Amino acid sequence: MKHSIRHISLVAALCAILLPPVVATAQQLPLSDGATASVLTCGAGNEFYTTFGHSAIRICDTAQGLDVVYNYGTFDFDTPNFYLKFARGMLDYCLSRQSMDGFMAVYDYERRAVWEQRLNLTPQEVANLYVMLEQNYLPEYRYYRYDFFRDNCATRVRDMVLAAPSHRNVQFDWRRTGEKKSYRDLVHMDTHGTLEWWQMGVDLLLGLPADHTCNTDEWMFHPVWMMNIFEDSRIVSAREGNEVPLVSESRQLLSDTRTPLRRSLSPTLVFAIVLVVAVLLSLKFRKKKSVLMDVLDRVLFVLAGIVGLFLVFMWVGTDHYCTAWNPNILWASPLLILIAIRMVRSPRWALWLQMACFAAAAVWALVCGVSTAILLLDITLAIRVAALLVRKRRTDMYR
Repeated sequence: MKHSIRHISLVAALCAILLPPVVATAQQLPLSDGATASVLTCGAGNEFYTTFGHSAIRICDTAQGLDVVYNYGTFDFDTPNFYLKFARGMLDYCLSRQSMDGFMAVYDYERRAVWEQRLNLTPQEVANLYVMLEQNYLPEYRYYRYDFFRDNCATRVRDMVLAAPSHRNVQFDWRRTGEKKSYRDLVHMDTHGTLEWWQMGVDLLLGLPADHTCNTDEWMFHPVWMMNIFEDSRIVSAREGNEVPLVSESRQLLSDTRTPLRRSLSPTLVFAIVLVVAVLLSLKFRKKKSVLMDVLDRVLFVLAGIVGLFLVFMWVGTDHYCTAWNPNILWASPLLILIAIRMVRSPRWALWLQMACFAAAAVWALVCGVSTAILLLDITLAIRVAALLVRKRRTDMYR
């Protein structure tokens, strides 16, 4: 997803405070009465960052030879410390402008689907939208701080469409708003099947902010869902008291002709095998010490603890909204590093605390529908810490 995230306040501020008035006049804007505005929605690609699709705005005025696309999903790889800024949620995206032919050539080459929704705007409202986009394209305004859920390529498009009507209001209706879906659920809908490892990785990174039930606005972080919501929405005139559909015409410009991705070995299967092996080894060595098991346990605990430290960094060391308050830290606990060092000499309170954390993490994973592979990892670690508790009790008895 070539994205951005939501700052309704930013759009409102740019259009109402920081920028000059955005109501276009015939003198300000050389658009004919036949000019149109459309939302372009692009389907998923084969790269992970394209999994969620993309949104853009098209302004077309054939009488003036104008056909341009405004794209809020652009970033510069030459940005100093690009990867560090991306990891810390401090990377600025920007609005770019290109010809419709150039935009379509990219998606034709990638063999991705593209849909167009003609907006039911008056000539004045099309002019308003065009002026706002042009002003937003100025160097001092085109950059913004990207956020995957709240300010991305789709939410920016949504907010621009909301601001375009002068004396009418856009009302977003969604026939599926009764469905209780969280951000995590909506991401899962795009990462099942061939993208299970990516789904596990996303579930590992996302914290509690990704688990609340989304309202209609929040569904629209996703380009394809936003397209569906636009189909159900309308523009209401407060003066006349009438309403019209938000979309006057929809059509598919390109079809999805990608080669299907190969299905990889499921992480659920991989970690189910790891769990079975852990159970069998635990039963085999339940009454005797094993150097091999000590080594394996140390490696397992240290790796989990390192993951936990990374998740702590993603929580407190970055600006990512969705990686805060991450319950995965309960099972991938930095406390496991201490346990790996001390093993049977670990304080009893530390072992029992870690067992309680495993239990809490399992409850969260079940309630929020987190990847089954993560739940299996949680159970595997719990079994090995429980085995350590048994060994410690036996050791203490013979002292």
